Amino acid sequence: MSRKYFGTDGIRGTVGQSPITPDFVLQLAHAVGRVLKKTESRPTVLIGKDTRISGYMLESALESGFNSAGVDVVLLGPLPTPGVAYLTRAQRASLGVVISASHNAFPDNGIKFFSAQGTKLPDAWELAVEAALEESPVWADSANLGKARRLDDAAGRYIEFCKSTFPNDLTLRGMKIAVDAAHGAAYHIAPKVFHELGAEVISIGCSPDGLNINREVGATHPQALIETVKFHKADYGIALDGDADRLQLVDAKGRLYNGDELLYLMADDRLGRDEHVPGVVGTLMTNMAVEVALKGRGVQFVRAKVGDRYVLEELEKHKWILGGEGSGHLLALDKHTTGDGLISALLVLQACVRSGRSMSELLTDVTLFPQTLINVRLKPGQDWKSNVRLASETKSVEDELGQSGRVLIRASGTEPLVRVMVEARDAVQAQTYAQRIADTLSV
Repeated sequence: MSRKYFGTDGIRGTVGQSPITPDFVLQLAHAVGRVLKKTESRPTVLIGKDTRISGYMLESALESGFNSAGVDVVLLGPLPTPGVAYLTRAQRASLGVVISASHNAFPDNGIKFFSAQGTKLPDAWELAVEAALEESPVWADSANLGKARRLDDAAGRYIEFCKSTFPNDLTLRGMKIAVDAAHGAAYHIAPKVFHELGAEVISIGCSPDGLNINREVGATHPQALIETVKFHKADYGIALDGDADRLQLVDAKGRLYNGDELLYLMADDRLGRDEHVPGVVGTLMTNMAVEVALKGRGVQFVRAKVGDRYVLEELEKHKWILGGEGSGHLLALDKHTTGDGLISALLVLQACVRSGRSMSELLTDVTLFPQTLINVRLKPGQDWKSNVRLASETKSVEDELGQSGRVLIRASGTEPLVRVMVEARDAVQAQTYAQRIADTLSV
């Protein structure tokens, strides 16, 4: 059975268009509630959200839907996605629900779920919810309706959790840190975390109005942070996205570090403390320089499909701890059950504080390979997978690159495009090889 509503990370779309409408979201919560009640007589669900204006409407719809199925609701208010995952586990709740469209602009919104353990839920659970959506509702009678209450100190509890991942013998005192919360869910949390650990904090992207989430700020628009770091002569800049599960970091020179580099730095810090790091999980898009550097340190490297959900699957399969994507979704499973931009930033900062070295100094062994990406638009009915010239040219390029580069060819999931990516130690070489392969598709 294929999923009708759930994507790779919950249900997402434009507000006011199916499925992100109040009537559907009420039905969704009712269906989820009925699935929960198959195993629990009185489930409790936590609901958190980011700062989009549509969050009020969707929160009310979720509350009504759950209550109508006899499920109790605890409202957390604006809270990062990883904060909801943490509190779901800490409060011994049955389920965590996040209202967010992550890095998207404010017209979009979405619903995603966490298990009682604070982890993503399996496909089988999502299919059970979709099956329940096809059934007629079963409204609880008045005596068995769910109740709703608000957890007033949700933000404070999550702040303390984030701080607990930073070693007690270290401090950020003496550091000036610029923090960009993308006018999103961490606007009232991120500055406090770094301030309470001793840093002088300059805040941007911390004034949400319901319509400005991710607008020219945050992890997807890091230029604002770069300029702030330079202007204030800050030591570091930290950029989160709308729901704060994604991270980009800037150093004192205004140099931006992506998730690939930060993932290596997190592994390197553990190796430097003689911790055993058996392996690290990246994605198909992770820069080859990271793989080469990790293997040079005796650390296995595995590539998952693009998406933090698939990175997590590989980590669980291998029983490893560290994984992530270039976009800044980073996982350290001994610290949290899901990707957390704040905790990832603290892991990087502790490496810098403990070593007394800057990020650039810690990353001297990693010089990212130049990447060239060419999108080739397909003609209607064009079967690129059986293109003999494409296969032959790809094989030829791979042979010529040897161990000094790689080729990745994949179809777009949303457009009639084939994406041709070539990585090589030399930028001109990467461009030349990518164009040679792309030309076989455009003839």
